[in-house]
Amino acid sequence: MRKDLGGVNVPALRSHNTALVLDLLRGAGEGGISRLELAERTGLTPQAVSKITARLRADGLAAEAGHRASTGGKPRTVLRLVPSAAHAVGVHLDRDELTVLLTDLAGTTVALRRRPTDLGAGAGPVLDAVTEEVRALLGESDGGGGGGAGARTVLGSGGSGGSGGPDDPGGPDDPGTAVLGVGGSGTAVLGVGVAMPGPLDHRAGVPGRVTGFPEWAGHPVRDELARRLGLPVVLDKDTNAAALGLALRPGAPGSFAYVHLGTGLGAGLVLGGAPLRGDRTGAGELGHQTVQLDGPPCGCGGRGCLEALCLAAVARGERAGAARILGVGAANLVRLLDIDQVLLGGRAVLAAPEVFADGVREVLTGLGLTTPVGVVAERDAVAEGAAWLTLAPVFGAETGRLHGLYGGEPTERR
Repeated sequence: MRKDLGGVNVPALRSHNTALVLDLLRGAGEGGISRLELAERTGLTPQAVSKITARLRADGLAAEAGHRASTGGKPRTVLRLVPSAAHAVGVHLDRDELTVLLTDLAGTTVALRRRPTDLGAGAGPVLDAVTEEVRALLGESDGGGGGGAGARTVLGSGGSGGSGGPDDPGGPDDPGTAVLGVGGSGTAVLGVGVAMPGPLDHRAGVPGRVTGFPEWAGHPVRDELARRLGLPVVLDKDTNAAALGLALRPGAPGSFAYVHLGTGLGAGLVLGGAPLRGDRTGAGELGHQTVQLDGPPCGCGGRGCLEALCLAAVARGERAGAARILGVGAANLVRLLDIDQVLLGGRAVLAAPEVFADGVREVLTGLGLTTPVGVVAERDAVAEGAAWLTLAPVFGAETGRLHGLYGGEPTERR
C-alpha cells in the first residue's frame, strides 16, 4: 500500500523532490492533483511545489487539468502528467522470440514489434536484430518503417514531445534533461530496458550462464547495445523486469512472486514493495530448485529441476501435471518468503490460464496455504516491465526501491 512521501528542501536533492511530484502526478491519472495536495503528500512547502511544477510545465511534462472547488478563496488549479512528453523502449529477448515496444511516460504501449529469433545464434547476430528492431520501432513511432525479416508491427502510433539533453539519466535535476535520445522525427526517448533469461549480473549488464546458451556468459550486452543505439540501456532478468512493472501498478500487493513459465521458468520477487535481486543480483532462479533428486537432467547441470519437469510436462501436453509441479515451487516460495500473492505468467501459462491457476491453487490449498493465486493476462508483461527499467527512476523508483518507499524523513523544510 502506498504511503505519503517525504520531500527534502535542499538544492542537492531537487531531483528527488521533482521525482516525488512526478510520481504523484502519475498516480493521479487524467483527473490530476492540485499543488496543495502535492505539498501535503510530499511534505514540501507550497513554494517548493510551485517551483517544481513550474519547471515541469515549462518542460512539457505537466499541464493543467482543470480546476477544483476550494474551501475558501479561488478554485484550485489541478495538474496532470503529460504522458507523451517522453518515451521508453522495452525489449524482451526470449530464447526464440524478440519483442520490442515503445511506451509513453505513463507506461502505456504506443508501438510494438515482434519477430522470431534464436538465442543460440550468438550474441552478434541477436544484438544485430535487437538494434535493427529498436531503430525500426523508433522510426515507426513517427511514421517511418523498416525492420528485419519476419518483423511486424502489432500496435502503431506514437507520441512525441518533450526535449532532451545530455545530462545524467540516473538523477536529473530537471526531468527534461533525462531525455537522452530522439527517435525518428522527434520522439523523446529516455532509454532502453532489456529483459532476457537469467542468470545475469544486473549491475554489470552482462548475462551469466543462460541455461542452454552458455556462450552468452559474460558478453557485455548492456554496453554493446548502448554503443550501438546511442541511448542509455539497462539489462535485467525477464522475471525481474515483469515484477517491477507489476509492482508499479496501482493497488499492487506489497509482496508477491511473479512466476513465469514460457521457454524457461523463473520468478521475479517483490518483498516489502521492493524488488529482491540479491547481493549478486541472482535471486529468483526458481526453475532450478531441485524437487526430484533422481529426476531428469537439466540444462543447468543439475537433476530434477522444477524447470525441466515443468517443461517436459508441457511438451507432453500434460498441462494439469505441469500446473501441479509449478504449484510445488510456488508453495516453496510462499513458505520461505510469506508473500501476499502468487502471480503466474508466460506463454505456457497463458495457453491455459485457468488450468495453471487452479493447479497451483490446489497444491497450495492442500498444504494449508491460503495465498491468493492470479494470472497476469498480458502477453507482453516482460517487455512492458523492461520499459519500466528506464521509466522508474524518473518517478523516484531507483534500483531496488519502488514508489512510496523512501527511507528516512525530510532533513530540512523551508
